[in-house]
Amino acid sequence: MILVFGGTTEGRKAIEVLEEAGKGYFYSTKTGEQEITLHHGQRIDGALDEEAMLAFCREHSIRLIVDAAHPFASQLHQTIEKVSVALDIPVIRYERIYPPRDESICWIDDYSQIPRDINSLLATTGVQSIAKLKPLEAEGIKVYYRILNRESSIALALKQGASNEQLCYYENPNDMPIKADAILLKESGISGGFVEKVEAAKAQGMRIIVLKRPDLPDTFTTVNGPYGLRRSVEKLLPEFYPLHSGLTTGTCATAAAVAQTLRLKKGETPDEVPVVLPNGETIKVAVGYGDDYAFCIKEAGDDPDVTDGLEIGAIVEDTLMIGKRDLIEIEGGIGVGVFTLPGFDYPPGEPAINKAPREMIVKNIMPLTNEHSPLNITIFVPQGEEIARRTFNPRLGIEGGISIIGVSGIVKPFSEEAFIDSIRKCMTVAKASGSERVVINSGGKSERFVKALYPTLPQQAFVEYGNYIGETLKIANEQDFKAVTLGVMLGKAVKLAAGNLDTHSRKSVMDKEFIKQMLDEAVCDIDISNITLAREIWEKLPKDKLSEFAKTIINHCADYCKPLLPNGQLTIMLIDDEGKVYQ
Repeated sequence: MILVFGGTTEGRKAIEVLEEAGKGYFYSTKTGEQEITLHHGQRIDGALDEEAMLAFCREHSIRLIVDAAHPFASQLHQTIEKVSVALDIPVIRYERIYPPRDESICWIDDYSQIPRDINSLLATTGVQSIAKLKPLEAEGIKVYYRILNRESSIALALKQGASNEQLCYYENPNDMPIKADAILLKESGISGGFVEKVEAAKAQGMRIIVLKRPDLPDTFTTVNGPYGLRRSVEKLLPEFYPLHSGLTTGTCATAAAVAQTLRLKKGETPDEVPVVLPNGETIKVAVGYGDDYAFCIKEAGDDPDVTDGLEIGAIVEDTLMIGKRDLIEIEGGIGVGVFTLPGFDYPPGEPAINKAPREMIVKNIMPLTNEHSPLNITIFVPQGEEIARRTFNPRLGIEGGISIIGVSGIVKPFSEEAFIDSIRKCMTVAKASGSERVVINSGGKSERFVKALYPTLPQQAFVEYGNYIGETLKIANEQDFKAVTLGVMLGKAVKLAAGNLDTHSRKSVMDKEFIKQMLDEAVCDIDISNITLAREIWEKLPKDKLSEFAKTIINHCADYCKPLLPNGQLTIMLIDDEGKVYQ
């Protein structure tokens, strides 16, 4: 069982990550005032001292603690550390993302270091800090306390000696109710509105004093985003998630580039390197080294990805700016495909490294170099050309190897997002081919049958939807296709006719009662009680009833599909096992 300490934005995010597992956990807050919805978790409220926490962890067999509490909850962090050591329970610290420290700001380690050469101070450090700031008033400094406008906060502020005249309130970080000589902030991170508070104070010409966040125990595993949290849970408590996540080829290429740049610039060869993902969080990625390159082994997790286990390498070289467009030039080496058709992020002739991975590489490499040291980075995949034959690449017009892709940097297991993204890319290429019609189908068999009906269409006009019929039609509408042909075989058709726009067996099953209803509509009196596969119906139907039954199914499918393509013409083709097409 997992115990989460939250009450923060990070706590809420931790809930979202853990809910994906569909398993139970505990969520603890000190005050119980945070509004949250738990589907699989159980909420507990109230402060836990060391003794109470030890007892709770023993009673509920806690095997992992997630500390997503406020960064300044030092006492809680220390208690968690003591309990984790005593019971040998690993701790994941869900930390915030912090901007670099601005040197123009006054940074302090504790309240005693607040400068005394000010007449007035606006303190935004919370009601618990009021008692610590009272000595300033004794020295003649006027102190105002900006707190949350809620009864519990006001009562606690007054109890600690603040007057009503000293209290001011805010609803968002930009509120600046009092203009004092200086403002006191906590280093609360991006999610705590720190950047906005600093900017608002600068706009008022106020001196900015910031209390540094306290150090965390070295024994904690630190993450600063949802992907890092999930991957850490998968590592420390593998059975919690039934399926594990992986890394995109873009993240692997970035990790390899970072490792080789560290080797080139600093002589370092760490086993893991930090990679900043597109969402701003940082994860650690394992790397290795060759003679003049670094590499990362593609990790697909439980996603059925043919690139799993591939070596993705990076060669990094100092270069001259002459003839170069950018400070960091990215090229494709052996095993990285080349775009040969329009419709991608880059024109034909460019290496098949998409925009998001290129941006990831540049963002991660920039801090390791400078404007006087331009770099040339070559990404290569030794087995890429061979593996590419088993991907969508040949159909997309990507030749010579795999593509380096990934929007989020992380692959979720059996990721619908990843598959739908590939559909979207195929649709983009189909549109760029100039075809006004796109033919969508479930796979190679159905495509072979419908392709014979459209001999003049380019290869790119045929797109596989797998099971995601609804999403594919929505994308076709987004791409403004004027004509769409949907080829479907009976197994998926009977699910689609019942309104299941995702026909995967995890989402929908064959509904015999509904099939019997459609048979009745087509005046087909056959017994289907013993069938296990929908295609068995073809063998049971009289030949003179085949067309009528097919028409009935198509009409039901159209009821759910046509609304998704309001501006285009939809043709639905039902295909039997012999390749005969009904429409």
